[in-house]
Amino acid sequence: MKSYRKELWFNTPTRRAFINITPQVEACLRESGIREGLVLVNAMHITASVFINDDEPGLHRDYERWLEGLAPHEPIEQYDHNRTGEDNADAHLKRQVMGRGVVVAVTEGRLDFGPWEQIFYGEFDGRRPKRVLVKIIGE
Repeated sequence: MKSYRKELWFNTPTRRAFINITPQVEACLRESGIREGLVLVNAMHITASVFINDDEPGLHRDYERWLEGLAPHEPIEQYDHNRTGEDNADAHLKRQVMGRGVVVAVTEGRLDFGPWEQIFYGEFDGRRPKRVLVKIIGE
């Protein structure tokens, strides 16, 4: 069995963003040479997420509104975590809802997706460098 590891780095100019990272993960898969196996993609920061869904701008706006309704950024005083001097408690909660990472099957050298599925990096406390781990195992 072969193993491949790469870090993807992101530094969003905004506090929150959704970025389709499917092309970068596909490039990693090609680079790995693995034809059958599994791809793990996970955020390496506790205020960011990796998830699978449709690449549709309306859905992304819906996510933004929904997440802000679940865990509004302001007032920042509403969160105990922010008493540590941070202002990102909402980002931790949003990450918990959206998930840390995903696993995708690799079949015949391709990501084995259902219709419309794409991999996204979700940023909830941006404006600084953060990384995503891509780990591929297989033959």
